[in-house]
Amino acid sequence: MPQIKFTKMHGIGNDYVYINCFEQEIENPNELAIKMSPRRFSVGADGVILICPSDVADAKMRMFNLDGSEGKMCGNGVRCVGKYIYDNGIAHKSTVTVETLSGIKTLEITDKDGLADTITVDMGKAEFNPQKISAIADCESIIDTAITVKGKDYNITAVSMGNPHAVTFCDEIDSLNLCEIGPHFEHHEMFPEGVNTEFIRVIDDKTLQMRVWERGSGETFACGTGACAAAVAAVVNGYCKQNEEITVCLVGGDLYITYTDDGTVFMRGGATTVFDGVYEY
Repeated sequence: MPQIKFTKMHGIGNDYVYINCFEQEIENPNELAIKMSPRRFSVGADGVILICPSDVADAKMRMFNLDGSEGKMCGNGVRCVGKYIYDNGIAHKSTVTVETLSGIKTLEITDKDGLADTITVDMGKAEFNPQKISAIADCESIIDTAITVKGKDYNITAVSMGNPHAVTFCDEIDSLNLCEIGPHFEHHEMFPEGVNTEFIRVIDDKTLQMRVWERGSGETFACGTGACAAAVAAVVNGYCKQNEEITVCLVGGDLYITYTDDGTVFMRGGATTVFDGVYEY
């Protein structure tokens, strides 16, 4: 029976199955993500991430959601890839690079006892152009714009951090039924390719609380690109300040985001190895 070696890792609860493709070849990652992701009948994860050789970086990351669709970027995932290649000697250095479908990401790694501990990622610049967010809108940007979702009006700010996000600010998010309204945001007519949606409560000018509905995966404990989009949206809507670190409190833990004066976004957070395993299929 064929076997696949894997490592279970998570970034503040956003967990994936990581597969080292320097050592093994995966022929159908879409199907594999569907098989390995179910939590009751398989390994259990938000999806599968392949760590592959790259001609332009220390490693290449390919991310597949639990429904088998391929994503362009995953903020928590790229930190875990950075930890994996650091801890396993693929690139044991303080600065590593990871190729993604959204470009090459540079990661600064803080070491603890020979292992990667805290990782800061240069996530690139936030994008507001609706065409680059795959949004249908006759305007230069979608900022604090009203849309109707399941008969209720919400104001959203659309931001791309390599993948599309719709950020909406709410007074109360703990009681939101994301399983009910999340799919309606994800498949809203404004976003024909689907969208990730962040529901944000502003605690103060340096702290946000966030829940997220990810396209292709549903509600997750955390979303790195979503936290970046939330911090950017909070700045452009006047809730937080540019060039100051913003704490984004997610279900699985906290991420620390800085939206700089030149539009670049930096994300700081941890990455955790849970266990190694072998999957038979």
